[in-house]
Amino acid sequence: MHDRTSRTRGAGDPNHREGVKLGMDESRKAAGAGAAQAEDVRISRREFIRKAAVATAALGMPYFYVPKYSLAQQRTLRILTWSHFVPAFDEWFDPFAQRWGRERGVQVTVDHVSFADIVPRANAEVAAQQGHDLFFFLSPPSAFEPHVLDLRDINQEAERRYGPMVPLVRKSVYNPNSRKFYGFSDNWVPDPGDYLKSVWTAVGYPNGPATWDDLIKAGNEIKRRFPEIQIPIGIGFSQDIDSNMATRAILWSFGASIQDANENVVLNSEQTIRAVEYGVRLFRECMNPAVLSWNAASNNQALNARQTAYILNSISAYRTAQDNRLPVADDIWFVPALRGPGGRWASEHVMGVWVIWRFARSPDLAKEFLLHLVDNYRDAVLASKLYNFPSFMGSVADRRVPVAEKPDAGRRWMRAAVIRDPFGSNPPDKLRVLADAEQWSTNIGHPGPANPAEGEIFDTYLIPDMFAQAATGRLSVREAVQQTHRRCVEIFRKWRQQGLVGGGRDR
Repeated sequence: MHDRTSRTRGAGDPNHREGVKLGMDESRKAAGAGAAQAEDVRISRREFIRKAAVATAALGMPYFYVPKYSLAQQRTLRILTWSHFVPAFDEWFDPFAQRWGRERGVQVTVDHVSFADIVPRANAEVAAQQGHDLFFFLSPPSAFEPHVLDLRDINQEAERRYGPMVPLVRKSVYNPNSRKFYGFSDNWVPDPGDYLKSVWTAVGYPNGPATWDDLIKAGNEIKRRFPEIQIPIGIGFSQDIDSNMATRAILWSFGASIQDANENVVLNSEQTIRAVEYGVRLFRECMNPAVLSWNAASNNQALNARQTAYILNSISAYRTAQDNRLPVADDIWFVPALRGPGGRWASEHVMGVWVIWRFARSPDLAKEFLLHLVDNYRDAVLASKLYNFPSFMGSVADRRVPVAEKPDAGRRWMRAAVIRDPFGSNPPDKLRVLADAEQWSTNIGHPGPANPAEGEIFDTYLIPDMFAQAATGRLSVREAVQQTHRRCVEIFRKWRQQGLVGGGRDR
């Protein structure tokens, strides 16, 4: 990942419009007709809504009503999102949002913040009970569930249009305990390994690493053969999002996890001990103290500067190298999740989730925009240069494909895109490993859901801190695991008291 500056863009010409059906012209006409009738015969608002809904149902479509606005009111939609790691996406997204606003008479404002400012900004808006209508997160915002609207309606509508969402996405936006869709996801991002092919070939691994043990074996050889590479293996043990993802991948691949499938805390296990022992060895043999203070830009920068030979990341570092015409770009290749004694798992690199605050001023417009975004998701994937993968695979299928066939058609389209990268990869199939990313990617909270307790643990970096404490010797491996386990139990109990987390048989 890498950081970019914050900014704001807005555009739109407010016009009066009374009834809106989300993304459906026919339903819009039906609601408009109902509105005209309501004015003519002075029927009650309840009767008007009922008749408009009946007209919509006659067309076989679900109905979403946006209340009437007076001529004096200016309709606005305020969006906060991140500064995308692939800048081309923002160059597409902002005009896309503004064009949608102009077409609907809505003043759209898009604010961008760096990835590190997302959670602090969300906390500030919740504290003030004011801010943006639409707010974007890079990881499941489950800890904010009490402050957001239930988005069941648009999640169901997106599935009606495009088929089921990707399973790991569902676990990242839906709480089975409260039965609430606390978010709406348009994208998720795979987390492959990025490696320097020339270096790994020289030490006997022309296809890169396949197991976690390979990192240590090859890392020591890289340190011996390439002394100019300062950090042979570039995995962070710091308080940043990439370290959060990488340390979880180690846990899961060693058969460990924070919770089990039933949301009981199970961190204090022999599998976790072995995972952290592995992390200590990797740190001491193949890394250096710099990884303890890395931010999410550090691993990208180190790879592109050839100061490390392997990182666990998305394709953003590679796209940056391409955009800047760096010679290293052709030397960057990719491997899927590494195998460990407990399997082969990687966290999604980014889980893009939108929320609508309870205090949002324009929640209906926000919902309409999100469905419009998914309606145009093939354009979004291409604008991200294949960084964004669709949360609804059917959304990138050809529009003429029947709904039942859209998910498979969408997956075929994504596979074709990564096998023959349209953005200048050399060779064109360099991104082929992403074609099977769904098989080795999972959600925060694996093997359970991304519940509010898991969200708080993620946002407070307890897992990378556990690895760092053991790696530096501040605590023994068992002390670090036990201390982190106790803190996790406290967090789970707090959220259980609110009825938002299941389980209760913590080890």
